[in-house]
Amino acid sequence: MKSLLIIGWVWPEPNSSAAGSRMLQLIQLFQSLNYDVTFASPAQETEHMVDLAELGVVSADIKLNCDSFDDFISSLQPDAVMYDRYMMEEQFGWRVAKYCPNALRILDTEDLQSLRNARHQAFKREKCLDNTDLNTELAIREVAAIFRCDLTIMISPAEVDLLVSHYQVPTNLLCYLPFIYDQEMLVRRSKGFEERHHFISIGNFRHAPNWDSVLWLRQQIWPEIRKQLPAAELHIYGAYPPKKATDLHCQKSGFLVKGWAEDALAVMESARVCLAPLRFGAGIKGKLSDAMLCATPSITTDIGAEGMTTEHGWPGAIANSVDTFSAQAIAHYQDQNLWEQASKQAVTNRQQLFNKVAFESSFAEQLQEIEVNSTQHRLQNFVGLMLNHHSHKSTQYMSQWIAAKNKLPAES
Repeated sequence: MKSLLIIGWVWPEPNSSAAGSRMLQLIQLFQSLNYDVTFASPAQETEHMVDLAELGVVSADIKLNCDSFDDFISSLQPDAVMYDRYMMEEQFGWRVAKYCPNALRILDTEDLQSLRNARHQAFKREKCLDNTDLNTELAIREVAAIFRCDLTIMISPAEVDLLVSHYQVPTNLLCYLPFIYDQEMLVRRSKGFEERHHFISIGNFRHAPNWDSVLWLRQQIWPEIRKQLPAAELHIYGAYPPKKATDLHCQKSGFLVKGWAEDALAVMESARVCLAPLRFGAGIKGKLSDAMLCATPSITTDIGAEGMTTEHGWPGAIANSVDTFSAQAIAHYQDQNLWEQASKQAVTNRQQLFNKVAFESSFAEQLQEIEVNSTQHRLQNFVGLMLNHHSHKSTQYMSQWIAAKNKLPAES
């Protein structure tokens, strides 16, 4: 058995966010490849975190800017380390390189944080994304972490293309690995048109793109839909709803903020149409993969559909204006033939996009090739060699300074 240490930004919450569900998939993927998995995080534990022990995963608390991690990694000596987002690579990467130099270094981006932030900033300024937005300090930090690692797992093919074409990242440092599901999930039967009622929108309220979509729905899109469908309701689900979200709840207008969903697939399958009017963001969207798994037609935007389109067409509609979005939502809700066509399209698309067997096999092959040729792989990545030599030093010295400062007795 080989061993993998995952350094998590947060503890996995698969029922709270797509990122949590994704992390659970990655844990199970590495276990299927005969890795013993240890999950460590400096974050506080939460009430919705998964029981890692039930999954056969060892958990460990670690501290930021603390030499105790050096003893921890030296004792563990994992064969591979996976960083959950670039921030964890920045914080712990130099320590892993120093005390466990032969371990394979893997980065899981979840989505490109810098791209999501760039789109958010461009959206707030009401302008199109350009190179100035892409070449930010955040992008420099994130892409530097990618170069410092042996392999980076990318969830969206659009982001792979961006890294290769814009940031000149070599393809052998990247692995496209979307959401992956067992065949049982891909062939599951779902409720029909007459068994479903109302609209659904779902997403963690702490995620800025989700909150913006809720506001857009409440202020502009839902009033247009409600005019044509006065008996329909929109059920808004998501973890950690703040008061500003629950205050939007309005029984009279059918805009119902439900909050936490114990079973996201159950509520998705009960809805007739999923609404995901995302105006910025990155990666691929868990709410839309869930919609495909439940054969629920979805209305979304270009941003929402990015990385999840096929030559067969979208299982619903892609619309970027209030009028078009509302019209498509109404049409798919009322027209049974149109709904059934989109529902069948979801089944076709999910088979192509999320086939676990196919992607697991290609990932295993790429991982094994790097393991066997790790020395040559790193020598070919000269930018990575430079960054590991220089860039980690400032992080290392700052971390060591903080660690030393924390050891000093408190001033009286």
